[in-house]
Amino acid sequence: MRDSRRWGLYSHLTEAILSLRPFMKSPVRSSAVLVFLVLFFLGAFVCTRLLNSTTQTLVGSAQDPILTTTASQICPQKAPVLPKKPPQRLEIPLNCTAFTRTCPSNYPTTYSPDEDPDPPSPPTCPEYFRWIHEDLRPWAHTGITRDTLQRARRTANFKLVILNGRAYVEKYRKSFQTRDVFTVWGILQLLRRYPGKVPDLELMFDCVDWPVILTRDYSRPNSSAPPPLFRYCGDDSSLDIVFPDWSFWGWPEINIEPWEHLLKELEEGNKRSKWVDREPYAYWKGNPAVAATRQDLLKCNVSEEQDWNARVYAQDWLRESKEGYKQSDLASQCIHRYKIYIEGSAWSVSDKYILACDSVTLIVKPRYYDFFTRGLMPVHHYWPIKDDDKCRSIKYAVDWGNSHKRKAQAIGKAASNLIQEDLKMDYVYDYMFHLLSEYAKLLQFKPTKPRQAVELCSEAMACRAQGLEKKFMMESMVKGPAVTNPCTMPPPYDPPSLFSVLRRKSNSIKQVETWEKSYWENQIKQS
Repeated sequence: MRDSRRWGLYSHLTEAILSLRPFMKSPVRSSAVLVFLVLFFLGAFVCTRLLNSTTQTLVGSAQDPILTTTASQICPQKAPVLPKKPPQRLEIPLNCTAFTRTCPSNYPTTYSPDEDPDPPSPPTCPEYFRWIHEDLRPWAHTGITRDTLQRARRTANFKLVILNGRAYVEKYRKSFQTRDVFTVWGILQLLRRYPGKVPDLELMFDCVDWPVILTRDYSRPNSSAPPPLFRYCGDDSSLDIVFPDWSFWGWPEINIEPWEHLLKELEEGNKRSKWVDREPYAYWKGNPAVAATRQDLLKCNVSEEQDWNARVYAQDWLRESKEGYKQSDLASQCIHRYKIYIEGSAWSVSDKYILACDSVTLIVKPRYYDFFTRGLMPVHHYWPIKDDDKCRSIKYAVDWGNSHKRKAQAIGKAASNLIQEDLKMDYVYDYMFHLLSEYAKLLQFKPTKPRQAVELCSEAMACRAQGLEKKFMMESMVKGPAVTNPCTMPPPYDPPSLFSVLRRKSNSIKQVETWEKSYWENQIKQS
């Protein structure tokens, strides 16, 4: 029986070859056809054998039920791959009804997304995370003693203690507006996102703009270790530890929404007009009263005598609050090809809103940095502007961009992509997580709760809040633990790689200054 089937298969093969003989006009083509047919029929033979053996297994005895199948189900089809079921997200509801003065005791203290037998690998953190190592380097060899920490109290607004995933705050002085409130709120959301993962720690936080831990005071051979003090920005002459600012969770005093919501609105705002269809000028709107450099920027506005390609507007926040903030919708301000970033009394939270706009960001030479701006590269993410010759520098930048539209658009797009992808709230929380985790490793003492500290939780803050403060807390509240682990920290810079990054930035700025100088020399010759 088996031999007769095999002979039948061979006879079919012979007949097929003979029938194709008229089409074989060359030895090469004949060989190709023969190879194809041999492979085809051998495959059919193998599949038939598989079908026969499968049929014998399935049929069994006469009493067993007969299961039918087809050759296409056995060979050569692969077994279908079933999509993975998305992991279930645990939600922690905000229970204001049951809240009195005591934080709930039923918060999860551990949560591991690794229970998935095939968990996805977390992504590598963005490049700017590498600056965490640099910010903590002053204590890398000495560690942080309790005495060292206490010396940071001199200017701190509050001390934060985290013990077993619960937060305790000892207030020293009130901050400007609700900076301290929304900073603490953001840390509480981090604890909800990664329960049981944030280590025990104590830290001092200063909500004032200017860094105060000066490098020169701790650079002598016998100097003590600098006090570790967290704040929102730093500069090259200070050692303050940089942390994400309060506005990521909302700024109720000037009606700026939490970042997660606003980032989506900015993305939609970008789509309303193409870059080439936007006003071909540089735009800035803000409060000029906070800094002399901003008052100097007002001189660059268009006048009857001169057009520096700038459209500059003073923002009156008091009037805006009375009129319902109708003229300060950030998502509606992406209508110019160029947008100006200039510092206020120190760094400004406006940097992320400006960079998100697809417009070319013109950054007036800054002194300060926040936690992510050290990842920006001149001419790739932004265009550098001189701080001592703003008007001519802005005019050149706009003229260059309008003459090199593709390159200008690429700069604007690189910046907005970085903001949309590398500064989404997932990474803001991961930056906080890694910074606090690395900081906790440096502590040379066991964290304890101060006698004057008060336990804070989402209920303790949001249930009592009112107006925009409550609205923004509810909008920015983390619903429950993350379904993935934090991103993977990139390695610290070694001296050559850090030097290479800094040199590249410096050379890019010098190149722009050379182009600008040549531009104005030609303008003088032509006049």
